Amino acid sequence: MNARHIGERILAVEDITLSFGGVQALAGVSFDVREHEIRAIIGPNGAGKSSMLNVINGVYQPQRGAVTFLGEKRRHMEPHRTAKQGIARTFQNLALFKGMTALDNIMTGRNLKMKSSLLAQAIRLGPAEREELRHREYVERIIDFLEIQAYRKTPVGRLPYGLQKRVDLGRALAMEPRLLLLDEPMAGMNVEERRDMCRFILDVNDEFGTTIVLIEHDMGVVMDLSDRVVVLDYGKKIGDGTPDEVRNNQAVIDAYLGVQH
Repeated sequence: MNARHIGERILAVEDITLSFGGVQALAGVSFDVREHEIRAIIGPNGAGKSSMLNVINGVYQPQRGAVTFLGEKRRHMEPHRTAKQGIARTFQNLALFKGMTALDNIMTGRNLKMKSSLLAQAIRLGPAEREELRHREYVERIIDFLEIQAYRKTPVGRLPYGLQKRVDLGRALAMEPRLLLLDEPMAGMNVEERRDMCRFILDVNDEFGTTIVLIEHDMGVVMDLSDRVVVLDYGKKIGDGTPDEVRNNQAVIDAYLGVQH
């Protein structure tokens, strides 16, 4: 467990049940997330992990249960509202604008922070231009932080996969989130890329003070990075605790850890 100060509860997921037709993705799942911690969600394929992230950021609306974020309890939430509240998300399958540069992709994460109208931004009126320059300065700091200065003007579609993942992380960070949801941020990466991403996740948590909820299949990464781990299996919660507690939980071993290769 990381030797960092963990604050009060920032997010509570209560009795979340989600079904698609006759298929139940989540069945009465409850857990919480504390400020400044790294909270992992693990489980076999089809366990409901990504569905849970989609409930938290408002993409899916559960049939039962509620999500409480920063003291506000809700049954239903739209993604743009969760973004305004301070929840950002990266996706397992990259959704970047491949023809745009790394800089411009990360700039899209500042859209909710911009007060100028789209028309003013398009014709670059004085106040809109000054506002854009301020946002661009913030994005440049993120680019420096993620060590992608050499690629800032490169179209994202021409970057290696690992660097595209960094751009995706940068776009989420540009929103200045209180809570960052990471859906398999290291999927498809080689060993060196995974090591770099682990470092960036820890630095985001430490230097930005960002609370992180992380889905990841690499158990070595999960156990090294996480403060607490929740385990799902067929949409149900079967374990919740510190990495050591989860590692020694017989139900988790039987359903998941015992069949890892």
